[in-house]
Amino acid sequence: MILHEKIEAQLPQWRERVRALAKEHADVVVDTVTIGEVVGGMRDIKGLWTDISSVDPGEGIRFRGLSVAETLKALPKVRGGKMPMVGGLYYLLMVGDVPTKEQALEVEAEWAKRADLPDYVCKMLRAMPKETHPMTLLSQAVLALQNGSVFMKRYHEIKKDAYWEAALEDSLSLTAKLPLIAAYIYRLKFFGETKKPKYNPKQDYGANFARMMKVSDKKGYAELARLYFIIHSDHESGNASAHAMHLAGSTLSDAFYAFSASLNALAGPLHGLANQESLAWLLDVRKKFNGVPPRDELYKFAWDTLNTGHVIPGYGHGVLRVIDPRFVTQLEFAKQNFPDDELLRLAELTLDVVPTVLKEQGKAKSPAPNVDAISGTLQHYYGVREFDFYTVLFGVGRALGVTANYVWARALGQPIERPKSLTTKMLEEMVAKAAQPV
Repeated sequence: MILHEKIEAQLPQWRERVRALAKEHADVVVDTVTIGEVVGGMRDIKGLWTDISSVDPGEGIRFRGLSVAETLKALPKVRGGKMPMVGGLYYLLMVGDVPTKEQALEVEAEWAKRADLPDYVCKMLRAMPKETHPMTLLSQAVLALQNGSVFMKRYHEIKKDAYWEAALEDSLSLTAKLPLIAAYIYRLKFFGETKKPKYNPKQDYGANFARMMKVSDKKGYAELARLYFIIHSDHESGNASAHAMHLAGSTLSDAFYAFSASLNALAGPLHGLANQESLAWLLDVRKKFNGVPPRDELYKFAWDTLNTGHVIPGYGHGVLRVIDPRFVTQLEFAKQNFPDDELLRLAELTLDVVPTVLKEQGKAKSPAPNVDAISGTLQHYYGVREFDFYTVLFGVGRALGVTANYVWARALGQPIERPKSLTTKMLEEMVAKAAQPV
């Protein structure tokens, strides 16, 4: 297996780098912590370690050092395709190098071999109440797959430095099955279909997902699927879904247990709901004005939203201080594929108006749009208009990044995560001590 071979070849060097940091430089101070950061959700505290991706406030996400634009340009594509193969992105995240087309196709072929959805998973999903949320179904399906975990079967037989091999096996099997699970949930939940989808080994990951979803007669949904999964794959380790998987995985839970935890964090409204809320806001604007309003009317509507105590979803970011490159990439995709779409024109007008309003209000650290400000618009155009499903799409993409982090965490022997907590009284005593004259 190509990913196994490439990671195995790198490990001696990586393990020596980690050993040197842990043994020879353990006392070097990385960050200081304030009470505001402690009571504010640990925001911006530098306390996690990953080489899979990083987010710079001034330029956005980098996948293994490559920007979004550089990633999309460098990764190989299927014949006639404009967006890269998802298998190439997974190779990049796992190995750290841009793959050749042949190497990307090897990953795609590995997924195709593993893309069988057990009947018992489908039976379980059919047995759930009709009103069950799609994210609940996705999390349960992932947990049901845990029965086949290689890591758990081999745990008592393998040495610690070989944990990553079983972790990679599970990660490949999990990511291979997610497009089938997601498509099955979509067709079952919203259309009442019970037939299990089949993966076509002659098609890549994105094309398979588009075909199994059966959502659009418009050209381009396979291209959108590739783009969507790539740009949602990772966003360093501090976001809730990535951190949840890291935390669960640090206990040596297998990839299925850990990714279910990741999905449960993603399901929270403060993490995975922004994409549908952003689209809902745009649809409300269109409904109120029966189309795209004049700029001054949208300006007033934006202020009315803020003055009623609501936020304008999709604008602002916990880390970024510039327009999210993932937003830019999606906007470019939309303008190339459906430039006359009314919602797209409204999203473009919103980009012109809302940052101005947020700057005038003066509360937002960053008035720029993030990835969620337009992602729902693209899905809506191609016919995926069931809001509750949007976070499932996010989850399929996010699996690529968090499983790569999971494999490398096991490969480098990252320990169980166990930060120290403080009581309110302890914090108050620290405040009192800091106030005393020297």
